[in-house]
Amino acid sequence: MPSGQQARAQASAITPGKPGGSGKRPRVPEPLPADKVRALFGGHRLSPGQRRIAQYITDHLTEAAFLSITDLADRVGVSQPSVTRFAVSVGFSGYPALREALQPIALSAVAGSPGAREEDRRNELQAAVDAEIANLENLRRAFTDTDQVLEIGRELARSVPLTILGLRISVSLAEYFAYAAKRIHPDVRLVSRGGSVAYDALLQSREAGGTWVLAFAMPRHSKEMLAAMRAARSTGLRVALITDARMGPLVDEADVALTAGTGSRLVFDSYAAPGVLSAAILQAMADADPERTQMRLEKYEQAAEQHDFFLDG
Repeated sequence: MPSGQQARAQASAITPGKPGGSGKRPRVPEPLPADKVRALFGGHRLSPGQRRIAQYITDHLTEAAFLSITDLADRVGVSQPSVTRFAVSVGFSGYPALREALQPIALSAVAGSPGAREEDRRNELQAAVDAEIANLENLRRAFTDTDQVLEIGRELARSVPLTILGLRISVSLAEYFAYAAKRIHPDVRLVSRGGSVAYDALLQSREAGGTWVLAFAMPRHSKEMLAAMRAARSTGLRVALITDARMGPLVDEADVALTAGTGSRLVFDSYAAPGVLSAAILQAMADADPERTQMRLEKYEQAAEQHDFFLDG
C-alpha cells in the first residue's frame, strides 16, 4: 500500500488540469485599470459632456484620480458643477467619493505594465464596436418573432400620408427613413422641428387622411419629442416609436414601441441597431404592397437614368 505522500502524488497526477500540472484552475487575468474605471461608469446614461469627463479620467487615470475638482474641471474644460453632476450621475455622493474610488485603481495602474494604458486606449474603438455588435445580437434575437415588425410595416404602408417624426439628434435617422420610404410610398412627410411647427404638420397630415406617425427618439430624450407625440395623438394619429428605451414616458405615449440599443462607448451615440431596425421596417412596408413598391421603384430608376443622377449609372 502506498504511503500517504505517494497517494497524494498519484492523486495529483490524475487530477484534471494542465498537462503534468497540479490541477489548479488557470488564473483569471486581472482586469485592466481602465476596465475597472469603466465598470464604475457603466450602466449610467451620460450626456456628451459627461462622457468627455469620463474619457479624460479613463485616459489620464494615474493623474486624474489625484486632481482637485478645480484642476479636473480645468483639464477637461468644464465647470466645477459639471464635475459634481457627473460624479452624482455615476452613483457617488460627490466628487470626493468618486476620487476616493478611483485612487486605488490608479495606484494599481502605476504598479502595472507601463504599456497597458496605451494598449487599452488603442482598443477603445474596438470596444465601441463590440458594444454595437452586442446591440445587433440583441436585435437579432428580437427578430426571432417578426410579427410586430411586419404588422407595423403594413400599417405604415396603408397610411397616406405617412408622417416621420424626428427631433434633435434623432433627425438623422428620421431623414434616412423618410428618404427611403419616399421611393416606395406615395406621400411621406418629414417633421424635424418641434413646437407649433410640428403640431401644424401633424394636424395637416391627419386632415389629409394620414393614420400613423413613425417617431424616432434616441438619447437624450427631449421634452419636445414627448409634446410632439402627444400632439399627434390629440389629432387622432397613432404613433409608432423607435427608441432605445423599454420603459418611460415616450414608450407610454406610443401605440407601438420598437426598441434597439444605441452605442454609448464614445462621446456621441452610434446607431447601428436602430439603423437595421429602420431598414427592416422599410422592408416590411415594401412587402406590404409589392405591386406599388415595384411600380414606384421602376419609375424612380427611369428618372435616375434619364437625369443621370449617379456616377455608377
